Amino acid sequence: MKKIFGLILATVFTFSAFANADEHGEKPPFNAADHAIHHALDAHEIHISDAVVIPLPIILWTDNGLVMFMSSAFEHGHAIVERDGMSFVNHHEKIYQLDAGAHAVEFDAEGHPTNAKHITKDFSITKNVVAMFLVAFLLLFVFIRSAKNYKKHDTLAPKGIARWTEPGVVFVQDIAKDNIESDKYKRFTPYLLTVFFFIFFGNLLGLLPFLSNPNMTGSISITILLAAITFFIQMINSKKTYWLHIVDPLGNSMPLLAKLPLYLILLPIEIAGIFIKPVALLIRLFANITAGHIIVVSLIAIIFVNESAWWAGLSVPMTLFISVLELLVAFLQAYIFTMLAAMYIGSSVESAHH
Repeated sequence: MKKIFGLILATVFTFSAFANADEHGEKPPFNAADHAIHHALDAHEIHISDAVVIPLPIILWTDNGLVMFMSSAFEHGHAIVERDGMSFVNHHEKIYQLDAGAHAVEFDAEGHPTNAKHITKDFSITKNVVAMFLVAFLLLFVFIRSAKNYKKHDTLAPKGIARWTEPGVVFVQDIAKDNIESDKYKRFTPYLLTVFFFIFFGNLLGLLPFLSNPNMTGSISITILLAAITFFIQMINSKKTYWLHIVDPLGNSMPLLAKLPLYLILLPIEIAGIFIKPVALLIRLFANITAGHIIVVSLIAIIFVNESAWWAGLSVPMTLFISVLELLVAFLQAYIFTMLAAMYIGSSVESAHH
């Protein structure tokens, strides 16, 4: 509970930095919506405070080849960086290459840049990438240590860190057993374990004050990748029975002539369902994780919208409640994604039943 309260205080201090006066001594108007959306976006640097900012590498592939520099060169988006005769600017965490002689990005009425082009081949290390590296390191550290404990202690009872990992492994294995028939679950359990703990660790890291902006699993690109991998595993391992159910969902239950009118409705639905399932996976995870962080930021923003510390008596307890709830959501979303992935894979590999 102390850690959660510390998280809330850190969030308050982060917002207090936004509410500070600008360089001319004037207090800028506070826009809660802009700060909530900004909180959920990726970034090219990690903000600990106004005085402590960790720059990250900018890696761009341009028409003139590879360009690399640190994000600190942008001076928080206020400076133009010149490298190899080219000029670059960071506008809302998107890197643009300016036209020759331009000094800032200019936009038309529809918001399209008129004197710069967006660098699409951006391989920069962003906060999402840092979060993925941290999760990968934690997964390797935790499970390599667990494996060593099993080798070191030749007993049935787990020792050390394995006491924590074994219930999680058994839990995911039971999900696989319940949704994938016979011994086929053994083939897919390693993937389901990886997905479960990858999402779970990512969600927990996202609760930390300076890594939750953004949360790794709150990035649509990460959830698309996870859903795509699940989809390809499902398709590659699908059996004849699965496709027969798609193209002939009614089977032999009705005469052919009676089924034809129904197939005009059922076939498009069945085919669409193949692609709707992975889309549902990615949207569910992305939306739930992102929504939790935006709610926390919005509740804290009540203090600054009303410009009164007395509102903390309302917003801080509510934020504390949502933060505790997010601990449950961190596990729940990992469980739901893993369970649905097991169901989709299980339906594609099951044998025909007579």
